[in-house]
Amino acid sequence: MNKYGHIIIRSGLFFFGVTLIGIGVLQVVFADFESVILPYWPDRFPGKLIGVYIASLGLIIPGMVLLLGKDLRKLCLWLGVAFLLLFLIGHLPYRLVHDLHSMGPWTNSLKTLTFSGGALLLAKALPGKGPGLVEKVVPAAPLFIAIFLIFCGIEHFVYAPFVATLVPAWIPGAMFWTYFAGAALIAAGLGILLPMTRRLAAALLGAMIFLWLLMLHIPRAVADPIGLNGNECVSVFEALSFSGFAFVLAVISGRDGRGRGDSRQAADGRL
Repeated sequence: MNKYGHIIIRSGLFFFGVTLIGIGVLQVVFADFESVILPYWPDRFPGKLIGVYIASLGLIIPGMVLLLGKDLRKLCLWLGVAFLLLFLIGHLPYRLVHDLHSMGPWTNSLKTLTFSGGALLLAKALPGKGPGLVEKVVPAAPLFIAIFLIFCGIEHFVYAPFVATLVPAWIPGAMFWTYFAGAALIAAGLGILLPMTRRLAAALLGAMIFLWLLMLHIPRAVADPIGLNGNECVSVFEALSFSGFAFVLAVISGRDGRGRGDSRQAADGRL
């Protein structure tokens, strides 16, 4: 892999580490779970504050290791599994009971699934080997991300009037950009599912989300950093990570020119 691919993968690790630290710190500041971590803490279960602090440490410590550590493949694998379990145990049952017929609340739950897919992609990009059972989950990473993209793209059409309000006021044609972004997200999700288009789809997706980070999410976070437990700040961290995941997917999808970034590079100890 050339030096640019190496830089992209290191950047992806950095973006993910910053995101974990940022969300963990926000949870401590607001003494509550961010909705991307847990949708709801039942009142009949005591000890919420303790749970928040433990979960926050469970984000901040791995985030710091991602920024400063080496030999990070196993950590990324376990983070991928942890977020997958968080989705399956913490989000999915609650959404099926309370939000089965409403798309909006599922968005945060599928972001959790995307964190799982992104962590697994980072693991795939790094040399080394993890536990066999955990390794079997890695090939599902693009699917996890594609599900989220297609779902969000559909939401742009279902909730078009609301999404249009998120387009910065200085950009004309808010409804056009709402539909355009929705179509682009669906196309990116479908493109990631197909090996022959995965690299291009991921690269374009990474560029699009990074532009949204600069043009949409950062200005909104500056304007309202504390509303809804710092929701706009969380969106900044999410966009940062998701753009990094997309660029990493583009890099590893181009390893053999066919969209299947296998472990040949890892086998000889190189990225």
